[in-house]
Amino acid sequence: MKEEAIKSPLRAFMKQRRMGLNDFIQKIASNSYACKHPEVQSILKISQPQEPELMNANPSPPPSPSQQINLGPSSNPHAKPSDFHFLKVIGKGSFGKVLLARHKVEEAFYAVKVLQKKAILKKKEEKHIMSERNVLLKNVKHPFLVGLHFSFQTADKLYFVLDYINGGELFYHLQRERFFLEPRARFYAAEIASALGYLHSLNIVYRDLKPENILLDSQGHIVLTDFGLCKENIEHNGTTSTFCGTPEYLAPEVLHKQPYDRTVDWWCLGAVLYEMLYGLPPFYSRNTAEMYDNILNKPLQLKPNITNSARHLLEGLLQKDRTKRLGAKDDFMEIKNHIFFSLINWDDLINKKITPPFNPNVSGPSDLRHFDPEFTEEPVPNSIGRSPDSILITASVKEAAEAFLGFSYAPPMDSFL
Repeated sequence: MKEEAIKSPLRAFMKQRRMGLNDFIQKIASNSYACKHPEVQSILKISQPQEPELMNANPSPPPSPSQQINLGPSSNPHAKPSDFHFLKVIGKGSFGKVLLARHKVEEAFYAVKVLQKKAILKKKEEKHIMSERNVLLKNVKHPFLVGLHFSFQTADKLYFVLDYINGGELFYHLQRERFFLEPRARFYAAEIASALGYLHSLNIVYRDLKPENILLDSQGHIVLTDFGLCKENIEHNGTTSTFCGTPEYLAPEVLHKQPYDRTVDWWCLGAVLYEMLYGLPPFYSRNTAEMYDNILNKPLQLKPNITNSARHLLEGLLQKDRTKRLGAKDDFMEIKNHIFFSLINWDDLINKKITPPFNPNVSGPSDLRHFDPEFTEEPVPNSIGRSPDSILITASVKEAAEAFLGFSYAPPMDSFL
């Protein structure tokens, strides 16, 4: 009974954590008490988009069936929904679902992200989705970033065919174990930092690091996923100013509506490392207004149950002034050379020669033990594998009709061999 009393609010916290920032902003906007707090008022004001594709306070209504937009046939003639057996729902998001699918001919298993065009266009997020595709295509062969095999589209849906990773979300394991011991947290932080450093080398800022976007593969290595909030073309000293991310992990400069740079990712790494060691994000409060105030004004408090090197790293990453934050001068090299990671052989790490501290022990692709039953118990929608190619679709707005041009991607034919 006591255990259930602890688990119930924890489940509520976990459910809240899965909510997108747009929905979250709308929720706190409807809370009169929260809205009275000056920091929340300021944040609600800046939630108006400076890059309209990311947030829209007054979204246009979804296209009616007669106005649905034909965004072009797939440029990959080999790919269509009927090529797959869609087996289980393994994830959900604002615009669709992620499903475990088996290719009928290859018999290989994939995670297929299926997005509804209507939902994307309603929230004006089409550039967001194209950004995700672009980032996926730039991931040549990094071991800790999810790989895109190909993408295609039908008249009403977009499909990302991705690596299938079934060791579970870091979030899921953290939820079950409450916190990790320092050696395990160090291993995960090193692999995450390596992935972020690689993205930065491509002038990409990730912007949405959180345990829900960090998967474990079948051996227990990190795989970073969900590139929807990535910002491309951010040079070494370049900045951007869009208000986006996940509430618990927003850096002070984002809340302060200041331009920010790639050091925002190192703040998020600090927040994730803190959560791995302590069980909750560093400035967490159930009261949203208080949490934002903590991020902006409260000094970082570290309990004495971690080593001095972990303490020093957290203080460096969770530095409120981004110009003084660890990583501000020499990016990933500063994190890599920190004493906390002195036990890590980075060459062995990138070549996956270090044995992970935890093995998910999955028996094969059909082993779904590390996926949340909230997803896997949901029936697979019949419409996922159907393509309404026979429906005549008209475009009411030229820009919308061109929104997803170039989405479809197929690797060179020799890569199938």
